[in-house]
Amino acid sequence: MRRLLLPVLVMLPVLGVLLALGTWQVQRLGWKTQLLADIAAAEANPAIPIPAEPQPWTKVAVTGRLDHGREALLGLEVRGPVLGTHLLVPLLREDAPAILVDRGWVPLESSRPIARAEGPVTLEGYVRPGETLGLFAATDDTVGRRFYSFVPAAIGGALGLDRVAPYGLVVLGPADGLPDPARTLPRPTNSHLGYAITWYGLALSLLGVFAVWARRRLREPA
Repeated sequence: MRRLLLPVLVMLPVLGVLLALGTWQVQRLGWKTQLLADIAAAEANPAIPIPAEPQPWTKVAVTGRLDHGREALLGLEVRGPVLGTHLLVPLLREDAPAILVDRGWVPLESSRPIARAEGPVTLEGYVRPGETLGLFAATDDTVGRRFYSFVPAAIGGALGLDRVAPYGLVVLGPADGLPDPARTLPRPTNSHLGYAITWYGLALSLLGVFAVWARRRLREPA
């Protein structure tokens, strides 16, 4: 048995790491499942009046006036053969910071008209948190009002807004011309069950391989 002592001491930490990773993925699975359930519930419930400090991805309703003169474009998105972007418009509110509203997808080149409501409007959508610029983030074209990262303070400053909320609103609605709004709240992928099976499977394989090796080792003459 002394011949197995060192291999066992080497194998046990590896086994512990594999089991820990599998358990972590099980915990993540529970968290992600609950998150998806919360998103589905929020999507099914009526929009709430936007609070002073809304939580990300909350379905809300907000009233104001769209400032079409300060429209901007956000990101790039291909739909079928058509290259498009998202139309970003400030929503001006009384005694409150402006909110950058993602009205939906529009093609970069199209002869179709874009609807632009005048006067007070009430919009329903979900709260989109601001992003942090990464090291390899694309450079915004502030003069051309084309942005590739959603950083409300930077976009608001480029559009000449005095005050802008640190979050945005992504409009929800049916397909009815342009812009084409979002239909549902965003949902993260949930692959944690597969990851958990992978880590636990590797742990089981390690035990099996070690058991076969140990059996052969013990049969060898001392």
